[in-house]
Amino acid sequence: MQAKVLPLKTIRNPRDLGGYVTKDGHKVKMQRLLRTGRICNLSKHDQQYLINYGLRKVIDLRSEKERKQDPDTFISGTKHFNISISPEDNTEAGTSFEDLFKKFDDNSIAAFEHMRENYRLMITRPHSQRAFHSILEEMANTPEGAIIFHCSEGKDRTGLTTFFILYILGVDLETIRQDYLFSNYMLNDYRAKRDLEAKEKGSSLAFRANLRSLGSVADEYLDNAIITMCEEYGGIDSYIKNQLLVSDELINLLRKLYLE
Repeated sequence: MQAKVLPLKTIRNPRDLGGYVTKDGHKVKMQRLLRTGRICNLSKHDQQYLINYGLRKVIDLRSEKERKQDPDTFISGTKHFNISISPEDNTEAGTSFEDLFKKFDDNSIAAFEHMRENYRLMITRPHSQRAFHSILEEMANTPEGAIIFHCSEGKDRTGLTTFFILYILGVDLETIRQDYLFSNYMLNDYRAKRDLEAKEKGSSLAFRANLRSLGSVADEYLDNAIITMCEEYGGIDSYIKNQLLVSDELINLLRKLYLE
């Protein structure tokens, strides 16, 4: 199943989760669950497209610092919710080149290890667990219309949120993984632009390698989250039930709302 890319020019990584088929033969509804990057500085065209697409809610997964730095564009007719996955910007999405240089100029795999650890923290941190629960509750409180949930580039915090909602809806793990990895294709131009900027600043090859790790998703990042759920919490289902406090009633309601 090919990812459904939305024709938006001023939003990175915009996709509709509709069309994915579950293990029992149902299909995720179109125009309901939209995963994207930040939605600041939207063009009038993109705003109108989303209004016509049925957008009703926006859930911003970013930290308070990121929201203040790049506030969401208000889209007419929508409600906005701030539910930060992390209390700070662990993905370094809002960090300047100068500050990134201080952290990642020497060891070429430092950012790779940083991202793996960040995924572990998004699973183990109580703040993140409460946030994932709140996001799922908000989705369950949306009987009609589309929801955008987004972070900065729409790949890590948005990626894990997508993992949980698709898993709960019954989509198989390989399809979920391929949807997660599709962010790399969607962000090719973004990474290339950042790499060129770093090169023009005279940055080291090690720093540029780290910059690519920060701007990418990887099997190893997602696997670290899954391994943590399995080794520390008894598995994905156990984690969703006991850490995210997702009841059978909530699961059934989400499936009723988002599957056809």
